[in-house]
Amino acid sequence: MPGSNQAATPPLAIFAPTETSAATTRVSRWVIDTNDNGSLPFIIIDKKAATVFVYDAKGKPIGETPALLGITDGDDSTPGVGSKTLAELGPAEKTTPAGRFVARIGPASTGQKVLWVDYDTSVALHAVVTGNKKERRLERLLSPTTSDNRITYGCINVPAHFYAQSVQPIFEKTGGIVYVLPDKKALETVFPSLRGSRIAMQRVSF
Repeated sequence: MPGSNQAATPPLAIFAPTETSAATTRVSRWVIDTNDNGSLPFIIIDKKAATVFVYDAKGKPIGETPALLGITDGDDSTPGVGSKTLAELGPAEKTTPAGRFVARIGPASTGQKVLWVDYDTSVALHAVVTGNKKERRLERLLSPTTSDNRITYGCINVPAHFYAQSVQPIFEKTGGIVYVLPDKKALETVFPSLRGSRIAMQRVSF
């Protein structure tokens, strides 16, 4: 659920992971090999690694960045959560849902443009918001660990410069696909087409 008071963060100050998880590798190979993205740019969000990976329509990596995610582990949105205000959400409802989503750039209630991952549940990917200083969202993004990256109401927060350079320009015209990897469920449960995909399974071990 998008907020306000975005803040820019210096590009060189952001901690960036040096390794891609096996799950991210497997999903990216599957997407590229099967053209599951339908010739649209796509994003993979690895919740366990608290990392966002952006690819162009041909599967070429555009960039990656640490991200802030829903404060509660979980792979499903509570029914009706999109119609609630932030103040009405209970702790168990502050999750970033897993799955394959058709995403588009659009305005939030605050006026800024965000990438709507799942509009019905008010889950968007957008520049980090800093309205509540006690949440220390910028500091959490700068941290070299993932233990403090769970703080949002379900949205995905990324550095402002990353959103401006690597997300909005790529998805502005055509939209794209967002793949959110699960916290608890098996990959095949969230992405059934992965089941029995020999190519995707084989390339993880390369």
